[in-house]
Amino acid sequence: MSIALYTSTLKKLNSKIIPFVIICYFVANLDKTNISIAALQMNADLGLTASMYGLGVGMFYISYIIFEIPSNIIMTRVGARIWIARIMITWGIISAGMSLVQTPTQLYVMRFLLGMAEAGFTPGIIYYISCWFPKSNRARAMSFFYMGSVLASIIGLPISGSILNMHGIADIAGWRWLFAIEGIPAIILGVMVLGLLPSTPEKAHWLSGSEKEWLIAQLAEDNRSVTVNKNHSWLSALKNKVVLLLSLVWFLQAFGSIGITLFLPLILKSIASEQSNFVISLLSAVPFIFACLFMYLNGRHSDVTKERSLHMGLPLILAGISLGAAIYSGNLLVSYILLVLTVGFNFALTPVFWAVTTEKLAGVAAAASIAFINTIANFVGLGLPPVLGKIKDLTNSYHYGLLIVAIALILGGIIGIAVSRPGKSTSLKQSAPSSL
Repeated sequence: MSIALYTSTLKKLNSKIIPFVIICYFVANLDKTNISIAALQMNADLGLTASMYGLGVGMFYISYIIFEIPSNIIMTRVGARIWIARIMITWGIISAGMSLVQTPTQLYVMRFLLGMAEAGFTPGIIYYISCWFPKSNRARAMSFFYMGSVLASIIGLPISGSILNMHGIADIAGWRWLFAIEGIPAIILGVMVLGLLPSTPEKAHWLSGSEKEWLIAQLAEDNRSVTVNKNHSWLSALKNKVVLLLSLVWFLQAFGSIGITLFLPLILKSIASEQSNFVISLLSAVPFIFACLFMYLNGRHSDVTKERSLHMGLPLILAGISLGAAIYSGNLLVSYILLVLTVGFNFALTPVFWAVTTEKLAGVAAAASIAFINTIANFVGLGLPPVLGKIKDLTNSYHYGLLIVAIALILGGIIGIAVSRPGKSTSLKQSAPSSL
């Protein structure tokens, strides 16, 4: 393998694909999670209890679950470029339309439609990245992609908090300004996808002929050792034991990424009620700075050392332990630091998880399996927010709900180590120069 060819190809992939998908994922998660900041005003305006808010959050995941697998299968047939553009444009329109809701029922309907529109975006991008990046660099590529999600919290939460302060301008509530303004970028980016994201390496005009040949050959070599290959039907892939175990790990991980992310501003407000909404939005953003750092370091170290098992399972175990300690800490500052570490560790496994997953799967079966894995996790989004809200209403505390989350994370970490341990076709069989 030519080191110069490897380096030039990866440099182009990192500069042409990664920055744009980071921005797209940033906007996707901003539109999905800005409801957590809007809730600081919206719940009172619409008369929402914690349970009703949890139901509103969960409605997104009902439609997402229903349409996610079909969406990814359609993507493999019409092409990633067209389908990702369609997803972004439709969810942008619906997200902006959230500003018009007047009743809890209308909120539930709009959240359902938002989930329908966005279904397939995350697994679609994961599949797209796996079709471009060799597995020797895939965890790092995944870490950068997921930084878009985390940046939605680091940058997006303070921005959302600032927009919330537009309350009263033109006699419009701040949370309505929030939804209206933050839905527009998705529409613009959806149009840009058509010109900036080629569907396959063969159609990338910015790759030279020799770079295309090397990349296509390298990806074909990587796919020879997958557990579920392109000859498997998508239905048979969903019955595969490895796919089911990976689904369970991602399901348990989602207790942290969904439960904590969507409730963090409300949790912090409950323990620091004297702070303004803007300060709460800033405090809610800090944990995700560490999430970015942990994701990159864990993904890069896993690629360099070619070790997947501990890099995938240990972060979840540490996240669960940190959350459990935060619950029982009597010190406000210590509890906050432990929550910061919980979020950081919870996200740290993400790039390694999807690197392991895409090393085992290929073809249309991979697209369906990735969507299936993500769909199973979205059942957490459907069930956990209403449960956390109900527990809060009954006990006037988030402690018992967060204890459930901590136990789920520790269990997920143990299973993650088991499913990705050496001998399960996850180890990398070739060396490649380090990049990034």
